[in-house]
Amino acid sequence: MAGASLRLVFAGTPDFAVPCLAACRAAGVEVVAVYTQPDRPAGRGRKLAASPVKDAALAAGLPVEQPVSFKADADRATLAAYAPDLMVVVAYGLILPRKVLAIPRLGCWNVHASLLPRWRGAAPIQRAILAGDAESGVDLMQMEAGLDTGPVLIERRTPITADDTGGSLHDRLAALGAEALAEGLRRTLAGETLVARPQAGDGVAYAHKLDKAEAHLDFSLPAIELERKVRAFDPWPVAEAEVAGERLRIWSARAVERPADATPGAVIAASRDGVDVACAEGALRLLAVQRDGGRRIGIADYLNARPELRRSSP
Repeated sequence: MAGASLRLVFAGTPDFAVPCLAACRAAGVEVVAVYTQPDRPAGRGRKLAASPVKDAALAAGLPVEQPVSFKADADRATLAAYAPDLMVVVAYGLILPRKVLAIPRLGCWNVHASLLPRWRGAAPIQRAILAGDAESGVDLMQMEAGLDTGPVLIERRTPITADDTGGSLHDRLAALGAEALAEGLRRTLAGETLVARPQAGDGVAYAHKLDKAEAHLDFSLPAIELERKVRAFDPWPVAEAEVAGERLRIWSARAVERPADATPGAVIAASRDGVDVACAEGALRLLAVQRDGGRRIGIADYLNARPELRRSSP
């Protein structure tokens, strides 16, 4: 179909999907509609708020559809009426049934933020950091009925650095996802049929949705596990812990050595370098925290408010 136009329906909801929508618009395809989740209550006032993808679509003058699901015949008929050649799905938040997958002439592509089959599911970015993975990436996948089980068309890889947070890796993968999608669209528009590589049968891992309860730091665990949790849960839901009798949100921390006889949970050092809390293995050095009702602050400012911790340091 070299030189031909491509009618495309885009489906996505959060910030992660916005660069991919921009890539579609820049690729020379015709974006005939954008699907996104219904407006949800947000913020302290719980007012209905549009998704980032809806905001981007409306700003671009694109038609927006927000079905609750595709179970109703009418919702599937609306999609079919757009006569899409291809549907691109990026963190949409709805499982597409077979009847929907079959509507576009070229099927449905999905941009997924992991190196499949590792980390299928809802939270692949954070799960990769929590597990201590050395690298992550994005896969452009031909969708099928199973959850993230389809064959891979294009892959981009990136190392996970010791400083990566859920936020920094999210942003990098969002950009890589847009690059992979742009390449797929360019090659398809040029008349190429992309070769789909089946996923490996082993190494499958499921990335469960994040739960706020996971954010609690248990100092009876090794410090390196807690460091990964702090990084993975920045910017949401943010790690938290009881430290010297006070509940803190922990924004930045790293694992360090500790005395062999220290009790897990005890503050064993406190200086401008950080507050060290003993763990089962090593200690977690707190570098940036947030007190109840306060803002994120560096550890020097925190110690100015709690000078008794300095005096208790060995």
